[in-house]
Amino acid sequence: MNKWIFIFLATMMCACQQEVKNAIKVDEMPPIYPDYIGVTIPVGIAPLNFDSEEEADRMDVFVKGSQQGELHVQGKYAAFDVEDWHQLLQANQGGKLTFSVCIQQKGQWYRYQDFEMQVSSYALEDYGLTYRRIAPGYEVYSHMGLYERELATFEERAIIENTQVPGMCVNCHTPNRTNPDAFVFHVRGSHGTTLVQRDGQFEVLKAQNDSIKGSMVYPYWHPSGKYCAFSTNQTRQGFHMVKDERIEVFDLSSDVFVYDVEKRELILDSLLMTQSHSENVPVFSPDGKTIYYMTALQQSYPLDYKKEQYNLCRIGFDAEKGKFGEKVDTVFNAVQMNKSLTWPRPSYDGKYLMFNLMDYGYFSIWHKESDLWLMNLETGASFPLEAANSEDADSYHNWSIGSHWFVFTSRRENGLYSQLYLSCIDDEGKPTKPFLLPQKDPKKYYATTLYSFNTPDFTSRPVEFDSRAASSAISSDKRIPTSIKQ
Repeated sequence: MNKWIFIFLATMMCACQQEVKNAIKVDEMPPIYPDYIGVTIPVGIAPLNFDSEEEADRMDVFVKGSQQGELHVQGKYAAFDVEDWHQLLQANQGGKLTFSVCIQQKGQWYRYQDFEMQVSSYALEDYGLTYRRIAPGYEVYSHMGLYERELATFEERAIIENTQVPGMCVNCHTPNRTNPDAFVFHVRGSHGTTLVQRDGQFEVLKAQNDSIKGSMVYPYWHPSGKYCAFSTNQTRQGFHMVKDERIEVFDLSSDVFVYDVEKRELILDSLLMTQSHSENVPVFSPDGKTIYYMTALQQSYPLDYKKEQYNLCRIGFDAEKGKFGEKVDTVFNAVQMNKSLTWPRPSYDGKYLMFNLMDYGYFSIWHKESDLWLMNLETGASFPLEAANSEDADSYHNWSIGSHWFVFTSRRENGLYSQLYLSCIDDEGKPTKPFLLPQKDPKKYYATTLYSFNTPDFTSRPVEFDSRAASSAISSDKRIPTSIKQ
């Protein structure tokens, strides 16, 4: 860059900043949005930009690392340069950042108490997140899609959107242990199917089979990539007529089975397809030798929907033979607590299993009382993640590959829209205060983006997917049939 141009730009930048004069000291924490005060963040995360909750002219923010480095920004809101932010975090891993915030209102500056962010020593190795964004409609799918967000920046791109296939509902994009070389997602609507992709090649499966009660739903991969567990669900929804309750989702029936991806065979077992119970949401253990799943006594729906309460069970699985074990064990008895368990997710290191606990049912995203719980798989001890939970629905969680960080949805901001939060589990199983997924201009983004986020998961690198070819295949009547393993 020409020396004189550089000097001109530097002069203009300085001229845009105002000197903080005669600031009135306020003995309170700054009123910032999002609430990033006291959170713990990983190295490599996008800048945690923030704004004033109140109307303000300008913000002046000085950030100092406990080990080295500092940043200074001033503007309508606190917006940090991505590269400078990453360098500061890298220099202070295992330490902390101290923020000094001044806010100008009607020409007067106010200086607030300093606050801190901890920079975790636990790495977040994953490249990004995948999730569904959906408008808060119920009967009409409206505009929705599956999206990918880079964690180090604010870049988001669509994996596939329902505008590519009119009337399509897409859900549950699930990679194998965050590896996008293998993933699956479910399509509802007149073009219903289950799409499975491995090593860049996808297959569009016939979503229903005469031997199962519904479609292939709620997938979870075996670590080998050879199998994928599913539930098959006849899902219905009803609407409440009472305050603070909007919608309830329940299954007329549901069973659990395993799909052999290479042979295109469904592996069924009577222990997981009972008439008296609804088996649901299966997951493989990290070693692939166990399947955890939920089960509830079948009720008369919709009349007795509040009696639908799920326990956590497990059954063995032999990957070499493609066969289930002969005994089912109850791992967590939620019914004895007059509660219902849903969305079991084991950490990839095999140490923990995270789940939701609520009053009844399994669609935790609609249950205000839904909380995150953690089970120590070595000791069997289970406890709520109090530091991560809120007074509204906390649900739909998944682990990062390092088994310390996790992502989940919460309605804590306004009770209406589910948004994405990140938190960290230490070696003792204690969670950190969650932080809202950073955005470049967070106040504007979350005020104007009227979509809910759900079924988030981590991805180790960008998802490679030909959405045009997939849309064409989904729109066609051609489906690959599946068979039952004999």
